[in-house]
Amino acid sequence: MKRPRKTEKRSKTDEPNATGDRPSGRARRGGAKAAVEGIFKKTAGGYGFVKPVGADPADRAGDIFIPAGSSIDAASGDRVKVRLGRTREAGRPGPAGEIVEVVERRSTRFVGTYFEAAKAGWVRIDGTTFARPVAVGDPGARGPRENDKVVVEMVRFPSDLREGEGVIVEVLGKAGEPGIDTLTVIHEFGLPGPFPPEAIDDARDQAGLFAEATADDRVPADRRDLTGDVIITIDPVDARDFDDAISLVRIERDHWLLGVHIADVAHFVREDSPLDVEARARGTSVYLPDRVIPMLPEIVSNNLASLQPGRVRFARTCWIEFSPEGIPVHATVEKSAIKSGRRFTYEEVDVFLADPSTTEVSMSDEVRGLLGRMRDLARILRSRRRGKGSLELNMPEVKIDLDRDGRVMGAHVAENTESHQIIEEFMLSANEAVASIIAAAGIPFLRRIHPPPDPRKLRQLTDFVSELGFEVDSLESRFELQRLLGMARGRPEEHAIHFATLRSLSRAVYGPAEDGHYALASDCYCHFTSPIRRYPDLTIHRLVDRVNAGGRPAGDGLRELGQHCSDLERRAEAAERELVKLKLLLHLSSRTGQTMEAVVTGVEPFGLFVQGIELPAEGLVAAEALPPDNYRYERSSHTLIGRRAGNSFRLGDRVRVVVAKVDLERRTLDFRFEERVGRQQPPTPPRKHHRRPRKRR
Repeated sequence: MKRPRKTEKRSKTDEPNATGDRPSGRARRGGAKAAVEGIFKKTAGGYGFVKPVGADPADRAGDIFIPAGSSIDAASGDRVKVRLGRTREAGRPGPAGEIVEVVERRSTRFVGTYFEAAKAGWVRIDGTTFARPVAVGDPGARGPRENDKVVVEMVRFPSDLREGEGVIVEVLGKAGEPGIDTLTVIHEFGLPGPFPPEAIDDARDQAGLFAEATADDRVPADRRDLTGDVIITIDPVDARDFDDAISLVRIERDHWLLGVHIADVAHFVREDSPLDVEARARGTSVYLPDRVIPMLPEIVSNNLASLQPGRVRFARTCWIEFSPEGIPVHATVEKSAIKSGRRFTYEEVDVFLADPSTTEVSMSDEVRGLLGRMRDLARILRSRRRGKGSLELNMPEVKIDLDRDGRVMGAHVAENTESHQIIEEFMLSANEAVASIIAAAGIPFLRRIHPPPDPRKLRQLTDFVSELGFEVDSLESRFELQRLLGMARGRPEEHAIHFATLRSLSRAVYGPAEDGHYALASDCYCHFTSPIRRYPDLTIHRLVDRVNAGGRPAGDGLRELGQHCSDLERRAEAAERELVKLKLLLHLSSRTGQTMEAVVTGVEPFGLFVQGIELPAEGLVAAEALPPDNYRYERSSHTLIGRRAGNSFRLGDRVRVVVAKVDLERRTLDFRFEERVGRQQPPTPPRKHHRRPRKRR
């Protein structure tokens, strides 16, 4: 597979396209003078919206409505210029306008299904980006067959006045066959393919040097020898790499000394080396349901840098000393060599936590004592973090259960048990400690930033949860927001409230700005603990070396690097979501008529969006598929209300639905309402503790 293509620059709309045709006269008139620039998203109905550049991704109030017929040949994801209209679209709040220029294409390659008609080849592009098939003429040497999934290079983008035209550049295979869905998403999102030879050669060279340096379990003189310390790893049962390990002892004055040992990826990935160039281009590993597309070659990620038990491995150790109450009093980072004594899974640790004297999981007395100390300190740190106003959003992580061919057998929700929380607390502590060390040195660095939410959006959230029956004061107080999340936990409205809260918050990004991390209630935070899979962590490791050496590197290019890494992170997340969605649709495509319990995740004038409880597929219950009635939409409470008693539906309601239609090419799922499962009464709020929120420093 070819390496990801850069986005294509486009000429202005008054220039001829590849076939000599010109866009509509409307697009040419007035040009792009004084136009607003933004990202276009087209709907299945032909109309769309443009989000202005720099706008909050979660804020829809400033999105510009683009009527059908006013988008020239722009496709979803394209960067465009919009000429605003003088009046708003009838019945729609907010600005409206027309696209006058496509500034930059998000992609020129698309995946679709090949078919033949009128002795010519055509491709129906997956999804709803293009309403009509694209002509590919004579497919030539590629030789696709009817119903094959293919990759199309767009030669001429379709518009309201002309058909699109493309050329087939790759045949993926028969639609519906195992693995084709994964290949589809990989090509659709431009995910990386095989590593270039120079990166592989670099990794092999590093393997040879490492073998020589650690022969006979030697530890280099420039590293602290921790191979005799009691150190363990705790990871998922299916983990492929191990980038963090833990040690913990009690020292004088009953203080705690926590050691967070992180894989020393920077030792193997030298700055500006072939490995570094490739890692920076990828930005992050991509975790798909049936495979991982790693940021680093497996020679490094699964061997050299992986903290495998019983083997000498290089690490960057962050030492944090805590008072008995869990207050950090000192932190430092040094190069080390460790030998993990035991690899635990989260499930094994949960067995220990339920019964510390258990013999079901084998371990030495030293390790048993370590796990007990880890449990005690993590509980102290977690309590302190909550006291600072840290928010805990419970957004269930859905895991798809696949057979060996990649077909869906079912799904389950990954539980966030205490074993997960122990590791999370220690990673948060290390990330915060390292960020504070670099900040104290006065050196710019790539922070993990989560800006405070817009007060207007928090006021809207306050109105929304009040309509659901939750009695709250203004959610502009993080402690009131924290209380709301606690009230909703375990109730039918939990998903709706946690999702609405998430949408009210800003998105976390990478950058040099000193904005802190709102959700974690941290003034100074970075990512240090996952350098095998995240490039920003690798940059932090290198900076720590320079801080320890007394250097003061410049912060040139940090803003651009932060934007680059944030964009690639969003791409990875979107690709994973899309493949999960596609696999679930494939699973349900042969199960029309199946009944399932679901929760209402969205309410619109045209119907309800619902997500299955056991099988987390999301689809639409159109208003016509609800009990016959004349429904009225209430925006403030996100409710559809009928005239007949009992015919009202709101966010968080549980319903039983029937799979009515699955459209794999458009990637849509339609449900039919069967019955309401039930709605609980609004919760009785716990007694409020009138505590003033801390000011942000």
